[in-house]
Amino acid sequence: MRRRQLVVQGVAAGAAVVGLAPSVRAQASFTEGRDYKRLATPVPPAVPGKVEVVEFFGYWCPHCAEFEPALEAWLAKLPPQASFRRVPVGATEIQQTLQRLYFALESLGVPLAVHGQVFQAIHARRVSMTKDAEITAFAQAHGLDGTKLLEAMKSFSVAGKLAQARQQAQAFEVEFIPTLAVDGRFTTTVDQAGGAARALQLLTQLINSPRKG
Repeated sequence: MRRRQLVVQGVAAGAAVVGLAPSVRAQASFTEGRDYKRLATPVPPAVPGKVEVVEFFGYWCPHCAEFEPALEAWLAKLPPQASFRRVPVGATEIQQTLQRLYFALESLGVPLAVHGQVFQAIHARRVSMTKDAEITAFAQAHGLDGTKLLEAMKSFSVAGKLAQARQQAQAFEVEFIPTLAVDGRFTTTVDQAGGAARALQLLTQLINSPRKG
């Protein structure tokens, strides 16, 4: 499957299709080095005691938008021993504005479904979501304070999170997006795993056996 190279400091967007939730019981066979890789240097989890799953993504990435519905369904049945977080990536001014939007929405504690609506606005309705008026209108449509959202996007704390996101992408050796990491030790992409369905099955298996390689 052909991959589109995108300018995110070596991060590219890999193709994605619809997938399966953790409730799917069929066990697929996965091989380290082919379907996923092991990081040379493990990354400590943000939530101690949990098997952490991290998605590196971009609102601007069409493949991330395609993957979102399958990921949302999977997250609805996330195993109790696991935690999940997203890390937005970006290098261009537009991409970094969308990074700021994600972190600002996160600071306001918006529900998971709102992130899906950002993807819909950008990729289905062709709204750039980089202009103040667009962001304010989106916020109001979802019961949020547009002024507070814009202020959060321009805040010092969000600027700091952008720097942290860049460091985390480097630590996890991210080259394509969406990239999925498990337990601070393993990473895969939808392409590498063989499609969204297999990628989500792989995540479930690694969560359930986090120390068995």
